[in-house]
Amino acid sequence: MIKILVAEHLPFVRHGLVASLNGESDLEVVAGVASGEDAIPAAVEHRPDTAVIDIDLPAMGGLAAAARLLEKVPACRVMILSSQANPGQVRRAFAANALGFMGTDAGPEKLAEGIRLIVAGRRAVDSDLAVAALQTADNPLTRRELDVLRIAAQGARSKEIADELFLSVGTVRNHLSRIMCKTGARNRVDAVRIAADSGWL
Repeated sequence: MIKILVAEHLPFVRHGLVASLNGESDLEVVAGVASGEDAIPAAVEHRPDTAVIDIDLPAMGGLAAAARLLEKVPACRVMILSSQANPGQVRRAFAANALGFMGTDAGPEKLAEGIRLIVAGRRAVDSDLAVAALQTADNPLTRRELDVLRIAAQGARSKEIADELFLSVGTVRNHLSRIMCKTGARNRVDAVRIAADSGWL
């Protein structure tokens, strides 16, 4: 019997996942939690074989929760779920040592089969997403450009970015101009989207 922890903040989705997984003869959900913070002690208590974690958990995000869980229960294999899956998320999930990644639109049978694969030590990811993740270009942005873009992603203006990074406004504008050139973005909002979708942020 494969023991599973489910971490999903939406009650309706969480209950649906628990019901569908418990409907499989070889799967058993031993804990269902609503947050990343609750996932850690639940994993320590129940020692699941795998954890199915929503990437968009509030407060502690799904990837941070996965990394923390793997520190506490290294034998647990992690499957990340996303309602808006993109190649960047796949890359970040695997960088966080998850073995599986699926969109929430995957059918129950596909999720169950993915869980069996990761428990066996294999990767489980939608083939189209996997190919797209491999084809995504390497990050062309410097560390300082990423710093600028991360703050810009929070809605900060050039002066606020400059103040936080101890730079001049002109330097920040130069960084933003290079970022848009490197990403092919129309503006800083578009640059944030492109960087996030590519897994650079």
